[in-house]
Amino acid sequence: MLDLTKVAAQANAAIDHLRDGQVDHQIRLDDVTNLLDKSSLDFETLRQKIETSGKKTPWLMAGLVGPPGERFPQPPTPPNHTVLATDGSHIDVDRHQSVRCYLINIGQVRLNYGDDASAELSNIPKLYAGKAEMYLSNGLHKQAVESTLLGIKRTLAEFSHLATMSGDVPPERSALALVDGSLILWGLASEKYPDFVSQELLENGYLQTMEEFRLLAEHRCIALASYISFPRSADVVNSLRLVRCPKVVADCDKHCKNTPSDIRPCEFVAGLQDSDLFGRLLNNNERSAVFYSQSRISGRYGQHRVHFYYLKLTDEIARVEVPQWVATDTEKLALTHALILDQCHRGNGYPVALAEAHEQAVVTGVDRASFQHMLEHWLIAERLPQTTSAKSQSKRTRWV
Repeated sequence: MLDLTKVAAQANAAIDHLRDGQVDHQIRLDDVTNLLDKSSLDFETLRQKIETSGKKTPWLMAGLVGPPGERFPQPPTPPNHTVLATDGSHIDVDRHQSVRCYLINIGQVRLNYGDDASAELSNIPKLYAGKAEMYLSNGLHKQAVESTLLGIKRTLAEFSHLATMSGDVPPERSALALVDGSLILWGLASEKYPDFVSQELLENGYLQTMEEFRLLAEHRCIALASYISFPRSADVVNSLRLVRCPKVVADCDKHCKNTPSDIRPCEFVAGLQDSDLFGRLLNNNERSAVFYSQSRISGRYGQHRVHFYYLKLTDEIARVEVPQWVATDTEKLALTHALILDQCHRGNGYPVALAEAHEQAVVTGVDRASFQHMLEHWLIAERLPQTTSAKSQSKRTRWV
């Protein structure tokens, strides 16, 4: 049991550290905000420097589409529109149990606004237990679908359901298809997975669904976007490091490997996040300029490459991600801005469609226990052997 009286004795020292850090944080934030506000910032030079230095820095930088200090006011909201949202949760494979299976539950929401206002909320659970579902394989090797890969498979299921729902929207109606979290499959960015895994999940799965969205939106006003609340990214701030870098190409290992970090010119933004910067720069309901991700995994997306902007709400800065075909379409980009703001205003600061999708998808602790009991009941009914690890039995037995 945690002894909070011992923790409280350490609190004063921790608060002093936080207070000192806040003063330094404000100085750095003033510096970078003033830099971005200057009309003398050479956008084209910075853009080219980012492109030539992108793979030579230890930090991820955002690619520039336009001047990074641009601001855009809230566009008008279409009177008749639809917002679609999906969210998911899952029960992972339990290696302490004899039954190898997992469950994915997808919550989906359709909200119609305007003359025919209505709401449809539902969830779709699916149990996976077959060998072909438990593993990804190329015929010679196989990879178990669990943990990170199961999370990615759940994301694919969310997008698949969202694409199906989008296809049912009347062609004349404006619509926003919305998910929570990043469009970037960060779980595949690791090199620990063999090529056939990323081929199956990314090229044959995720990007095919993205292409379905793009084709559907070619002749309709449908936009796809993801919403990230309280983002911790620093892509844009990292790009501004290059403004102070004296080198034509910022090759950090070559030029600054032996230079102490506290005297490097680029360290003026150290510790800052994009939300800090745009919290200063933007007014309520405004969005920032559009940027694009230079992550290796996003570079494999082709015409679906992830672009993003920041949105100023009353209580926070949100990051909105869109595929390239939305970012380059003025009407669709404005639709994401207008409808996400409208959703946030209706949902006390968070998109109401996503909040409702989450409620439909959530799997509680009671649900997990009931699911496990149901599996045990099936095994007993079919007279199949039940085996569990000693660790699992110990956790389910009260000793004291």
